[in-house]
Amino acid sequence: MSQDATSDSDLQAYLDSEAGKSFWKQRRVLIGIAIATLALLAFLLWGRGDDGPQYITQKVEQGSLDITVTATGNLRPTNQVEVGSEVSGRIDEVLVDVNDVVTRGQVLARINTDTIEDQITQGEASLNAARAAVVQAEATLDVDKAQLARLREVHELSGGKVPSKVEMEQAEGAVRKSAAALASARANVTSAQAALDSSVTNRERAVIRSPVSGVVLVRQVEPGQTVAASFTTPTLFVLAENLAVMQLRVDLDEADVGQVESGQNATFTVDAYPGERFPASVERVDLAASNIAETGDTTTPSQVVSYEARLTVDNADGRLRPGMTGTATIATQSTGTTLLVPNSALRYSPEKKEEEGGIFGPGPDFGPEQAEATIGVGSRQSVYVVGADGQLRAITVTTGRSNGLRTAVTSDELKAGMTVVTGERAEAE
Repeated sequence: MSQDATSDSDLQAYLDSEAGKSFWKQRRVLIGIAIATLALLAFLLWGRGDDGPQYITQKVEQGSLDITVTATGNLRPTNQVEVGSEVSGRIDEVLVDVNDVVTRGQVLARINTDTIEDQITQGEASLNAARAAVVQAEATLDVDKAQLARLREVHELSGGKVPSKVEMEQAEGAVRKSAAALASARANVTSAQAALDSSVTNRERAVIRSPVSGVVLVRQVEPGQTVAASFTTPTLFVLAENLAVMQLRVDLDEADVGQVESGQNATFTVDAYPGERFPASVERVDLAASNIAETGDTTTPSQVVSYEARLTVDNADGRLRPGMTGTATIATQSTGTTLLVPNSALRYSPEKKEEEGGIFGPGPDFGPEQAEATIGVGSRQSVYVVGADGQLRAITVTTGRSNGLRTAVTSDELKAGMTVVTGERAEAE
């Protein structure tokens, strides 16, 4: 056998032995370690990414910002009338019920008039007696005047000798007394007539009539019930004159009342129709605060100060009902086309990440030569954009009105479409 054949045979025998198998196993392990080392180096070189902060940004928009005021109140009829009773007595009839449509002058209820009828009968008798007394007083006066006339005639015929002076004075006094009695009798007639008229009026008032044309909202009386009108007028019915036009009365916060005025447009929602908005317009805003109007006291600092605004509501379809709670949004101002930035961009600061600043917080630190307003409308603030080098760059803006989410700003550097920083993502633990 040749030498090459012997070498190949020996190599194959070695590989088939236990030592050969161990050699291949070690080689595979070394190759795996090398691959893992290369992967780790690649991750360290290219996979670590940027260690800098990860910024949250939003785009600057251009548009109109509508400023609104929100307030809550209740729907009421434009003219709500409480119908009461001016006379006392038992209710004999109730002719209407809740939701009934009534016309002006229509009978709503009747109060028992037995006692009033007795008063009328008594009043008529008193009036007749007073008139008879007048006739009697007139007759007495005529007799006394005739007696005085005869005495004067005798006095002239006798040349003043008869009757005596005392008799003449007595006759004259009798005439004056009879005239006074006649005047008193006539006054009694007037008094009796007034008492009778009052009883007749009470009889008419015992018939409760509607003072307006409208709908019955509340009925607070039942047949057989007794009403007493001795000290206060009891309310029997509550009527709404016209539900086609209603009012939404809302309470405005003290901070918002300066922005609301008559003629402004508004919308409102009610729980009965979720998601639907109804139009309205501001009719008036009260000058006095609600707590002053209710108590008449101007020294109530502990109470919440609010002002009532009345909004006119069209209810031609009759869907809205008195008493519903409405949340109104009143359009008070529009900024026109301008730059709009999120309020979070005005609050962000790379040095102080807590929420400070904005249109009501501290802005950038200006020197004395740049002393300008730093809060509210017209204040100078800073927003931040990320430059091409990844570094933050501050841009100064002048703030305008805000709706709570976005603020109108003006700036020579800031343009629509640019992205401003609103915050930073939290680092992973």
